[in-house]
Amino acid sequence: MDCDTTGIEPELALVKTKSMVGGGFMKLVNQTISSALDRLDYTEQQIKEILDFIDENETIEGAPHLKSAHLPVFDCSFKAKNGKRFIPYMGHVRMMAAVQPFLSGAISKTVNMPKDATAEDIYQTYIKAWKLGLKAIAIYRDGSKRTQPLSTGTEIDDSRVPQGQRGIRRRLPDERNAVTHKFSIGGHEGYLTVGEYEDGTPGEIFVTMAKEGSVVSGLMDCFATSISIGLQSGVPLETYVGKFSHTRFEPYGYTNNPRIRMAKSIADYIFRWLGDRYLCDSDKQSETKSLGMTNVEKQNIAQQLKDNESEKYSFEHQEDAPPCPECGSMMVRNGSCYKCLTCGATSGCS
Repeated sequence: MDCDTTGIEPELALVKTKSMVGGGFMKLVNQTISSALDRLDYTEQQIKEILDFIDENETIEGAPHLKSAHLPVFDCSFKAKNGKRFIPYMGHVRMMAAVQPFLSGAISKTVNMPKDATAEDIYQTYIKAWKLGLKAIAIYRDGSKRTQPLSTGTEIDDSRVPQGQRGIRRRLPDERNAVTHKFSIGGHEGYLTVGEYEDGTPGEIFVTMAKEGSVVSGLMDCFATSISIGLQSGVPLETYVGKFSHTRFEPYGYTNNPRIRMAKSIADYIFRWLGDRYLCDSDKQSETKSLGMTNVEKQNIAQQLKDNESEKYSFEHQEDAPPCPECGSMMVRNGSCYKCLTCGATSGCS
């Protein structure tokens, strides 16, 4: 219908904020404002000043030279970030009802309702749509989803997720707690340091290998930096643990950690250790926190829980099993012999 939106959908807002898939945001400004102002007989200079006002204030309300009688022309589905006017949600229903008699099928359009819409408002909207003869109706209440593709910019802040909104980096304070862990993989020693936020969640990692200046040391330093930026930008630790655990490359081999007997690579060890420390015990830590215990009592209980988990780990993963002669993964008992769950090799049994 020669509009800046699809079908009879009214514009969401003159200035919208679009959440990008890869993180970050993009500001979108309606491209038909200029032509609309031109048809309303505004001069080029007046149009330029009005557009500059919209770009700066994200609303047309209060723009210079704009006549109050022309304000309804620019009303949108959502209230502007710094404005008050918008199309009432029942206006969407009437727009659909005006077009429905000319269509054989239903109309693909969402009725946008404000955040303060109640269950009764939604109920009455469905009843009104039925009375007006609409064949279908879809309703969306603003802010109902944690994230939505388009918004007026009022919903974007740093507090929506624990580690910061995607694309908005949440840096650690200048003075922060950190944990340093020494590891050895196939004779290659290294140190893993994890910087933590105030709530104890990881926000950065540093990996130092024994041979400073080597290729492995340089690559791990760059790798740790990229992971740190991702954690501070809102990428969940669970995503990294699931992605990098069990990746295979040299160096690999036995470790000095009783909870991770065999590591397939440095990355495999690092993220399995991070997952074991920050993900596996999160539920237990929240339980002890609610009991009002002292830090010493919490540490004692946490150590006891880890000892019990170590015994369970040994039983479930059968640490007496040898490494696979084909791929190096730990084998599991299969009758009186052993089999490899990675490559399928066996130690004699079929």
